[in-house]
Amino acid sequence: MEVMHKIGRRKTAVARVYLAKGKGKITVNKKDMAVYFPTATLQYKVNQPLTMTNNDGNFDITVNVFGGGITGQAEAIRLALSRAMCELDAENRLILKPEGLLTRDPRMVERKKFGQKKARKKFQFSKR
Repeated sequence: MEVMHKIGRRKTAVARVYLAKGKGKITVNKKDMAVYFPTATLQYKVNQPLTMTNNDGNFDITVNVFGGGITGQAEAIRLALSRAMCELDAENRLILKPEGLLTRDPRMVERKKFGQKKARKKFQFSKR
C-alpha cells in the first residue's frame, strides 16, 4: 500500500484524506490535529474510526478539508477515514456500519425562498 485517497462530505464540508503507513501522525490543513481541532469532542470524532478498528497508530494521515464549520469538517474527515478503513479490510465494515460511520449524512441547509424572511419563516402578516 502506498498512499490511499478517500473523500468524505458533511453539509458543505469536503475532506480529502490521504493514508500512508506510519506512526499515527494526523495533519489537517498542514497543522497538527490538536491545533486544528482544539476540543476533545472533535478530536474524538476524527479518531473514532481508527480506534474502533484498532488502527490508531498504524497510519500517517494527511487531510485537506474546506467548507462548512469545524464540526462539519470533523464529521467529513470521520466519514473519509471510515471509508478508508473499509477498503483496507472488509471486516472493518462489520464494525463501522452498525455505528453509522459509513452513512453520508444528507442534511443540508434549506435555501431561503423569495417573499419570505428565511427558509420557512414568513414576514409578519397584517390583516388590516
